[in-house]
Amino acid sequence: MNSIAAAPAHARQPFGEHLRFWRQHRRMSQLDLAHEAEISTRHLSFVETGRSVPSREMVLRLAERLEVPLRERNSLLVSAGYAPMYRERPLDDPALSAARGAVQLILKSHEPYPALAVDRHWNLLAMNAMVPHLLATVDPSLLQGQVNVLRLSLHPQGLASRIENLAQWRTHLFERLRQQIHVTNDATLAALYEELRAYPVPPGADTHLDGELLGVAMPFRFRSAAGPVLSFISTTTVFGTPVDVTLQELALETFFPADAATAAALGQLAASQAPTDR
Repeated sequence: MNSIAAAPAHARQPFGEHLRFWRQHRRMSQLDLAHEAEISTRHLSFVETGRSVPSREMVLRLAERLEVPLRERNSLLVSAGYAPMYRERPLDDPALSAARGAVQLILKSHEPYPALAVDRHWNLLAMNAMVPHLLATVDPSLLQGQVNVLRLSLHPQGLASRIENLAQWRTHLFERLRQQIHVTNDATLAALYEELRAYPVPPGADTHLDGELLGVAMPFRFRSAAGPVLSFISTTTVFGTPVDVTLQELALETFFPADAATAAALGQLAASQAPTDR
C-alpha cells in the first residue's frame, strides 16, 4: 500500500518555530533566506513569529531554498496546516518498479566488483553477488535481521579487524556520517554515530593518518579471507530528481579496484564462483 511519510512529532510545532530551526541549522540569517526566497525580510519575520500564515507554495519554496529533505518537507507542510505531498513507499512497491530495476541493473552490472544499496540509516537493502565474499569472516549475529553497513564495517566482530587502514577508514566514515547528520538532523544517525565512535580499534591497527589518498580518494584496504589485501575506492550514486522519500534516501555504494592486483583477484574470485555448464 502506498503511504505518505509520517510526520515526526516536531512537525506539530508551529510552522514558524520549525522554519526557524532549519534556517538556523543551515546558518542563514533572515536576510539571507528572504533574499533566496525572493520575499521581504519583514514577511519572513512575520511567518516565523506566526503573525503571517504562509501559502502552501511559500512553504515549499522556503523548504527548497533551505535544502530540506523530502521527509522533513512533509513535516513543514503539516506544521503549516497542509497535507504532506511526498510519498514514502517500500522499494518493492509496484510503483517503484522502474527505480528498483535501475538499482538491480547497477548492482549486477558492477560485478565482479562489490556494490550495495542502503537506506538513510545505512541499513542494507540490496547487494550484488560479490559482497558476500567480503563478509565470510563476519560474526553471524551481525548478519541477522536488519543489517547496518556501518556497524558491520566497524564492529570488532565485523570487518574491522580485516581493514588494513582502519583508522583512516573510520575517520572517513565518521566525516561522511557527520555531514549526513548536518543535512538531515536525523536522531537515529546521531545515535549510530555515537555507537560507532565507542567501538575499540583492534590492537595493531593503523593509528595515524598518513594522507595517502591515491591522489583523489580515500582507499579502503581489506584483507580477504583468502589472504590477499584488496584495495578499493568507492563512489556513491543517488537518484537525481526523486519525488519519493524512499528514493531520495536511497544510496548505492559501489567499490572499484584501486590497483591491478585487486582487479585480478576479484576477476578470479568471480570466475571461480561462476556456474559451469554440465
